[in-house]
Amino acid sequence: MRWALEPAPGLRVLDLGAGTGKLTGTLIALGADVTAVEPDPAMLAELQSLLPGVRALAGTAEAIPLPDASVDAVLAGQALHWFDMSVAGPEIARVLVPGGIMAGLWNVDDDQVDWVAGLERVSQGSASLTFTTWDTRAADIRLAAMDVRGLFSPPERAQFPHGQRRTAESLLATVATHSKLLIMDDESRSALLGRIRDYLAQRPETSSGEFMLPMVTGVLRARRE
Repeated sequence: MRWALEPAPGLRVLDLGAGTGKLTGTLIALGADVTAVEPDPAMLAELQSLLPGVRALAGTAEAIPLPDASVDAVLAGQALHWFDMSVAGPEIARVLVPGGIMAGLWNVDDDQVDWVAGLERVSQGSASLTFTTWDTRAADIRLAAMDVRGLFSPPERAQFPHGQRRTAESLLATVATHSKLLIMDDESRSALLGRIRDYLAQRPETSSGEFMLPMVTGVLRARRE
């Protein structure tokens, strides 16, 4: 199978676990006919506000509110690892046409780069999902996909490197929104953010204003048999 991001006029795509619609918007820009399904009411409301013309439905990967063989592809951005594939796998297969594609996508920090690996250590795993973590998780997800053997081809994987322009303050602001920090007490959260701030100030890659945060988009996909 070919890996490409290209115009997809008329392609029927389900964005499963769509959140606030970041992936949905990208798919629409490519010309796809997109249906978004999201279980969280607040996120679904935000998606509907940002993308008012999109068909957006409440639902889960385990109970998709679409008819049989109604989409050509099912995509999940930053979400596939939350699915119970023993239930979601057959449900995704149900809504896909024969030969349709199921794919999970994750944007992760590239800790194959030394300073990013150092940030992961200093942040005690709170900075972001990293390539190393995703690499392990992808193996686990591929094993989970064995539960739906016969419905899909063996999962393939690929990685696409890219980067994001950041400053130390913008990166800290993002880290402060992560769940591990949100459940910390104020003193522990301030101490951890202080250590990260000090680390970024000491590294030559990140100490002088704007810098490029190395990232990877990891993709797992399988074809409906």
